Amino acid sequence: MRHSERFLVVYSGVLTVALAVVLLTGARDTRTATFDEIDVQRINLREPDGTLRMVVAGRDRFPGGIVKGREYPFERGVAGMIFYNDEGTETGGLVFRGKVGEDGRPVTSGHLSFDPYHRDQALGLSMQQVRGGYESGLTVNDVGDTPIEELLQAMERIRALPEAERAAAQQAFADNAQPLVPRLFVGRTRDGIAALQLRDGSGKTRLQFRVEEDGAARIDFLDADGNVQRTLGADGSEAGGG
Repeated sequence: MRHSERFLVVYSGVLTVALAVVLLTGARDTRTATFDEIDVQRINLREPDGTLRMVVAGRDRFPGGIVKGREYPFERGVAGMIFYNDEGTETGGLVFRGKVGEDGRPVTSGHLSFDPYHRDQALGLSMQQVRGGYESGLTVNDVGDTPIEELLQAMERIRALPEAERAAAQQAFADNAQPLVPRLFVGRTRDGIAALQLRDGSGKTRLQFRVEEDGAARIDFLDADGNVQRTLGADGSEAGGG
């Protein structure tokens, strides 16, 4: 091989390697970008195989219920983010909304929750403001045995019914499904009391530790109808229920 031909072979080889380096480096660099500000209506976070793991969205682009990648549309009326497990099923989220209602008073809520596998909210941290008052606190729930997919499918079937039949169908499903039952609440109640409430399997408060705004503290024992049966004051005094 002549010297000029050998030079061309080496030269083309160097160019090929250089081009490959540029292309590979450029491809890698395009995966990372820095922005000072982004305006977006929705962001979907996915694994490399396409599994959805988180959605951040405004109200109009907010997802319905998603189980193993299938979405069951329904209107939530909130913005925020939803979390999904390794199978692409909803497992909690952070949502919020707020505006002035038709009566001229604010209606505001914020809610962070976490779900067991294929169930609804087992743990929630929330604030709700309606009718001039607000309540905020931590709630622990019994979630029952009804899979969340069954609840979403029932909602889908009921929405497809004629309007005259929906109320009866909703009641029939509610009678058979196991509802979400709050078992513990700790926070501020709507009437301004700092409280720890322990509830029975029906969601009825049976034991309540409370501190009034003026500092008065007491322990209430309640029956299944919500009537106080016994009260212990901070000074050890005891009073019967009314």
